[in-house]
Amino acid sequence: MSSSAPSATMPAVTPAGRWPAVLCWLAVALEGFDLVVLGAVIPELLATQALGFTPEAATVVATLSLVGVGLGAVSVGPVVDRIGRRWAIIACVIGFSVFTLLVAFAPNVALFTTFRFIAGLFLGAVMPSALAYISEYNKSGKTGKATTLTMTGYHAGAVAISLLAVAYSHNWHLLFIAGGAAGLLMVPLLWWKLPESEAFLIAQEIKRNPAAASATVGADVDPAGGVDAKAKTGMAGLFEGKLALVTIGVWAASFMGLLLVYGLNTWLPKIMADAGYEVSDSLVMLFVMNIGAVVGLVLAGWLADKHGTKKIVLMWFILAAIFLAALSVPMTSQILLNVAVFVTGVFVFSAQVLVYAFVSAIYPAQARGTALGMASGIGRLGAIVGPFITGALVTAGIAYPWGFYLFAVVAVLGFAAMAIVPKSVK
Repeated sequence: MSSSAPSATMPAVTPAGRWPAVLCWLAVALEGFDLVVLGAVIPELLATQALGFTPEAATVVATLSLVGVGLGAVSVGPVVDRIGRRWAIIACVIGFSVFTLLVAFAPNVALFTTFRFIAGLFLGAVMPSALAYISEYNKSGKTGKATTLTMTGYHAGAVAISLLAVAYSHNWHLLFIAGGAAGLLMVPLLWWKLPESEAFLIAQEIKRNPAAASATVGADVDPAGGVDAKAKTGMAGLFEGKLALVTIGVWAASFMGLLLVYGLNTWLPKIMADAGYEVSDSLVMLFVMNIGAVVGLVLAGWLADKHGTKKIVLMWFILAAIFLAALSVPMTSQILLNVAVFVTGVFVFSAQVLVYAFVSAIYPAQARGTALGMASGIGRLGAIVGPFITGALVTAGIAYPWGFYLFAVVAVLGFAAMAIVPKSVK
């Protein structure tokens, strides 16, 4: 089904009711903070050999952290669709906060790795839970701007830890303590100001008493909340009718999207340094690309709600391919180069988020949490593959320009994956 019209069953948003949007944004910001903190402290851990860290140990921790995030995203979907969005978000914030704090006090590498892996499970689960909630909280039935604005929180959290790391990386314990403490301080607010999603409550009522609930809603479908009285739940709901084609397409697009995001975030400075640019300029380029990502998120969400999410996500993937290929061309002007990197960031990062917006809009509420969790989890495989493949090109000495050609092809594959997906499903 496709969300398009508001429903009388869902009350209008009032200023006092904006807490849920703020809290979901903060939850995603904490995810960005706690995910990026590891990368921020690894140089210090290796330089001081804290806890006995070696390059091999750091690689294991980083890899298992991403594996935990992927497993958490895949596992949370059925939980969100069973116990509710509110409880899932609260449990995830408590979980990753507690284990992030434990990382700060780990006595050795083994426990550090274990705590980080478990924290990753909850970190991977919080984003699908928050996006499922915010797509239903948004009473217009349009998910583009709601999703992309929420995801700007991730970049805000990443920037926050990057700035803190500049001043406090020598005391890496404090950075983990800051992330964990911030999450625990947020829990009372979540408990007080985050009501359960009304669409989830309607879906649960339909599940308990289909005939009565359908009469209450007024039809089989509540368009704003995406509640379908006939829809299946969980994984079965992802492969019902035409949704099977949607599921295959968005899984492939999510994989390609996160391959691009993590491949570029991990290796862009090195690739540009290999191209002959100054190392300091290469680091600036990474910052510029992420600023472009935030601008792209805001722009993409607005356009998606105005012109349709599928149309904009296709445009974003193909423009990402064009500008990624353009970065393979040597540029003598630093201003021109930074503009090109900025524009590339606008399209690369928000293309992935638009896939989530599309998922939020097209699946019924009974399967929305599972759909978002699986799309995110499959995407996390791309997050692991991207840095690995790009690293192999760097090792072979051909990352420039072939890395950008590879990224351009991946963006085209993301376009192709979304092109096969129907715009709406009844």
